[in-house]
Amino acid sequence: MPEEPQVPPNFEALPNTGNHDCFGCSPANPYGLRMKFFSGDGALFSWLTVPNHLCGWADLVHGGVLATILDEMMGWTIIHFLKKFALTNSMTVEFHKPVRIGEQIRVEGRVLEAGGKREATVEGLIYKAGDVLCAKSVGTFRLFTAGAISRLGVIGEEAIRKFDFLIQPR
Repeated sequence: MPEEPQVPPNFEALPNTGNHDCFGCSPANPYGLRMKFFSGDGALFSWLTVPNHLCGWADLVHGGVLATILDEMMGWTIIHFLKKFALTNSMTVEFHKPVRIGEQIRVEGRVLEAGGKREATVEGLIYKAGDVLCAKSVGTFRLFTAGAISRLGVIGEEAIRKFDFLIQPR
């Protein structure tokens, strides 16, 4: 069993968004990553250990899984800081060091630029122990209000209500 991360005491945990099927963040998806998010120091953070069934070669985490983790982090960064829903328009990933199955990683997300009401550029970073940078991503995202994302049929009304407390301006 992976050890629980040491979350800094001044970080705020984002509430669980309920029983949905998202591969990245759902606590109910038995095959997913079950990412939890924490806000602090102007960024969003998640600590996780990738399970064995998501390996690539030998005991390395598959690169596509690392890209998914970065994409999930960047999307949640937008939800938390910009109070909008987002869909990935494009993203680049640079792989610097391998991540091994069973190794705890820290994922960080920051908004780099909010280009108006419809687009944002976000950065995602994956570190392993010793603050070793393993992967970096920059993504451009299309931003949507709850009404717009519902009209597109991407997220249903019930799921949107589960996010209300996150996207309402404070």
